[in-house]
Amino acid sequence: MPDAPAPAPAPAQPSAATEVLVAAFYRFAVLAAEELPDLQQRWRAVGEAGGVMGSLLLATEGVNGTVSGPSAGVEALLASLQSDPRLAELTVKRSTAPRQAFRRWKVRIKREIVSMGCPTVQLDATPVGTYVDPVQWNALIHDPDTLVIDTRNDYEVAIGSFEGAIDPGTGSFRDFPQWVEQELRPLVAERQPKQLALFCTGGIRCEKATAYLLQQGFEGVHHLQGGILRYLEEIPEQASSWQGECFVFDQRVAVNHRLEPGEHSLCHACGLPLSPADRSLASYVEGVSCRHCLSRYSDADRQRFADRQRQFERS
Repeated sequence: MPDAPAPAPAPAQPSAATEVLVAAFYRFAVLAAEELPDLQQRWRAVGEAGGVMGSLLLATEGVNGTVSGPSAGVEALLASLQSDPRLAELTVKRSTAPRQAFRRWKVRIKREIVSMGCPTVQLDATPVGTYVDPVQWNALIHDPDTLVIDTRNDYEVAIGSFEGAIDPGTGSFRDFPQWVEQELRPLVAERQPKQLALFCTGGIRCEKATAYLLQQGFEGVHHLQGGILRYLEEIPEQASSWQGECFVFDQRVAVNHRLEPGEHSLCHACGLPLSPADRSLASYVEGVSCRHCLSRYSDADRQRFADRQRQFERS
C-alpha cells in the first residue's frame, strides 16, 4: 500500500468474462534480511504461476501486498504466504473486481513494508494500540471523549472518511510523526480525550501509527482492526458511519460501501483521484490535466501528456 498514487494509463479492458479476486493483506513479523531474496523468488514464482498481478513488499518487519487475479491463483499465493508460521495469521481483506486491478506482478524488498521512517518503531518489540472490531467501532467513534484520526493521505481523505474524523492533511505516511508533534500533541493537551481512535484502509498504517503514539507517551490508543475495508465488508450500509468512497491503490481507484468500484477515476497526468464533478470542470482534459495539476505542469508537459494519451487511445 504505497504513500501516493502513480500516474497510470487508461484502465485495462477486461481480459476475461469472469470477475477477478482482489486481496489486500499484511503481517508484521520478523524476517531475516538474508532470507528475503529467497522469499522474493519463491513468492514471485507462485504469483506468476497463478496469473496474479499486483505487488508484494517484503522487509525485515514483515509483508504487505495487494494483488488480483484468478481466485485459484490468489488463494494459492495466500496459502504459500501463510505456510510460513510467522505469517500464519496474515490479515487479509478479499473483494472482487470486473477486471484485473493491476498491470504487472512485482515482488520487492524494501526497508519497511509501510514507510514511516522511524527506525525505533519495531512492531515485534513495540506495543500497538487496542484493536477495535468493526462492530464496536461506531460506539467508540461516537463517544464524545474520543478523538478520531484518519491516518491516510490527504487525497484519500478527500473522497471519503468517517464522520467527524480529523484529517492530518499529510501527503505521505512519513509526514505523520511530524504532524503528531506539531498538531496532535497540542490538540490532546487542549481537549483531554480519553481515547484516540485511528483508522486506515486495511489496518497496516494505523497499526504502525498506534505503536508510534504509544512510544511517544500517548494513552488510550485504539485502531480499527482490518481497516476501512473490513468495516465496509461487515457493517450494513444503513448502520454505517462511513461517508463517501474508499481510495484503493489499484485500477479501481475507489470502492463504495459494497466494495464495488466507485465513481472516482485517476488523472493520468498527476495520479490523483477525480470525482464525476471534477471531470466536468474545464480544467479536466483526459490524460492531460485536472483541477489538481492544472498549474503544476507547463504547456510543454501538457503537450507531452496529450501525445501520450493519443498513443493510449490508438493502442
